[in-house]
Amino acid sequence: MTLLAPRPQRVAPTPPRIGTPRSTTPGPTAKLASAATLASPATLPSAHRSSASRVSAPRPSRDGFIDVVRALGTLVVIGLHWLMIEATWDGATLQVGNSLAHGSAWLLTWLNPLPLLFFAAGAAASYDVARRPDATGRELAWRRLRSLLAPVGIFVGLWLAAVTLLPRVGVPSEALHTAARIVVQPLWFLAVYLVLIALAPTLVRGIARRGGLAVVGILGFAAFVFDAARWVSGSTLLGWPNLVVAWAVPFALGISYAMARAAGRDISQLLAGALVVVGSAATIALIVLGPYPASLIGMPGQAISNLGPPTAPVVTFAVAQIGAALVLRSQLGRLSGSRVVAQVSAHSMPLYLWHLTAIFIVAGVVLLGLGQELSTPWTWAWWTTRPALFGACFVTLTALVAATTRLQKVAVTTAGSRQPGHHLIARTA
Repeated sequence: MTLLAPRPQRVAPTPPRIGTPRSTTPGPTAKLASAATLASPATLPSAHRSSASRVSAPRPSRDGFIDVVRALGTLVVIGLHWLMIEATWDGATLQVGNSLAHGSAWLLTWLNPLPLLFFAAGAAASYDVARRPDATGRELAWRRLRSLLAPVGIFVGLWLAAVTLLPRVGVPSEALHTAARIVVQPLWFLAVYLVLIALAPTLVRGIARRGGLAVVGILGFAAFVFDAARWVSGSTLLGWPNLVVAWAVPFALGISYAMARAAGRDISQLLAGALVVVGSAATIALIVLGPYPASLIGMPGQAISNLGPPTAPVVTFAVAQIGAALVLRSQLGRLSGSRVVAQVSAHSMPLYLWHLTAIFIVAGVVLLGLGQELSTPWTWAWWTTRPALFGACFVTLTALVAATTRLQKVAVTTAGSRQPGHHLIARTA
């Protein structure tokens, strides 16, 4: 079982020039932009035009840009989390803090790569819907869930074994429980991802009928409504629907991008630049004028977190970040042949699952094994020890990925499946 979607049959049509449709069929392009560079309903492949259509259109060749976006998002997640972790051990209690809470380090939260990951997931989902026009959202989500069972099951099982067995050989149980509570937190992404996969066919049909910008605008407006209801009522509970709605915005942008590409169109630089300008201006205005903190993730001591649940600035920031990626699409696409991109994209699932475990293993060896303290964040000693710490984390993570991937292959083979799933989000054509 795998999240790797079957690679489509390659076709070799004459590539269209940027912004130039492959077909001259007129359509309601005004719904998106005058350039009509996102998915225009009239020029979508037949598999995307409506739920009634059951004829798949020719698929585009593999999209290296999405591979790069996926790999970049995964690497930034890992790097930020490794950078954030600060830990102390007094012999009885493991205290874990956030180095980005010191001084102006919160500015690094604006590198938050989650919109990129959801954008790539949306593009992959669009291609998946085109391959399986008869499949329901539930069927697509179940297919993804089955692919996740092996890697997530191994991750959870090994951590349960660790917190049960390691205290018997002298590892402090309190430290293990603290680490375990933190390493499982990123699993929320997979839960939201599965919900969005289930919604993918509906979003594809909506974009085919109304246009990409219209659907993205509706989702963005809904996210603002839930956010406003939260502030007016004073109840954070009313903001939690945004855990899906807010991330549906970059997800829908990914679908729109993929549908436009399948229709023989490219996103114009003008439209991509407009997304950057509008998204950035809105984000800054919301933070300056609204009740939102400047940090785009939760910080110690802050009464409000922009991620728990996602707020309006997260939505506008997602638009700006994806616009920037589209502006740099040509440059990023040139990296698609890189070995690093290929390896990270191919193993994004185990990398995502195990990267926090890697840094806790390294920190545990330093704090508990060697009896040494970790350097205070942003001091000279902290900077000089980062290369060694990150190098140790990289070696540890590589070993964890290799071991668990091998274990997954054995488990999947035993279960009678053909191959294991490695990918955080489905790879695309």
